[in-house]
Amino acid sequence: MKTVFINCSPKKRFCASAYFLTLQRLFVGGEKVTETLRTPADHTRLLERLRDADTAVFCLPLYVDGIPSHVLRFLEEMEAFCRERSLSLRVYCVANNGFIEGRQNEPLMQVFEHFCVRAGLVWGGGVGIGGGVMLNVTRILFVVQIGLLLLNIALSAAHGSGLFPRESWISFGENVALLLFFNLGVLFYLARMGGCIRKGAPSGKKYTRIMLPSFVFILFADIFFVIISLFEGGLFRGWLARKS
Repeated sequence: MKTVFINCSPKKRFCASAYFLTLQRLFVGGEKVTETLRTPADHTRLLERLRDADTAVFCLPLYVDGIPSHVLRFLEEMEAFCRERSLSLRVYCVANNGFIEGRQNEPLMQVFEHFCVRAGLVWGGGVGIGGGVMLNVTRILFVVQIGLLLLNIALSAAHGSGLFPRESWISFGENVALLLFFNLGVLFYLARMGGCIRKGAPSGKKYTRIMLPSFVFILFADIFFVIISLFEGGLFRGWLARKS
């Protein structure tokens, strides 16, 4: 069985779609191919990848309650390509958005479902994820936790206290358990869909979110986006911009 995973995020680095694609790959067996879809230059290569594939898994963000425009253009070409060759691919989708509720991805799922009908493909279902941006941050925090643990181990060894400083390991375990808890719904539904992909069975449309109370999510999301707007498109960017 050959499965093609397609990262449809227009971002080149640290995108949430790449994170969820990596997680989904863990639960799928057989031959696995990972591709990116950002520009029309990717279309021909991707279509050739799909020619002999059994399954395609699209991982993408929600844009204005729908599919990003560059993905829509590819789906138009993919529809004609599959119909001309009578391909019977199974199509699955992992969608994420910055809102708290995963059900916000329902319109996007409907587009993929109707696309499969038009292209003569098999709609396998998908997972809609809420709080995708914040969940993506958890993988960065995980790497930070590993770095802090290694630093504490090095400092402990330098002071002759051994390689297993008890408090550092306990703190690391607690923080990792918390990060895993935030991702619990995502891991469960991606594992469930991975089992369906392996069997070639429909998984239906399932929705989940970061395991965090809404009022806490909103507070941290507001702080995060204010900081991002200041540095990338607001006050500080204006200060640091090169003056003509």
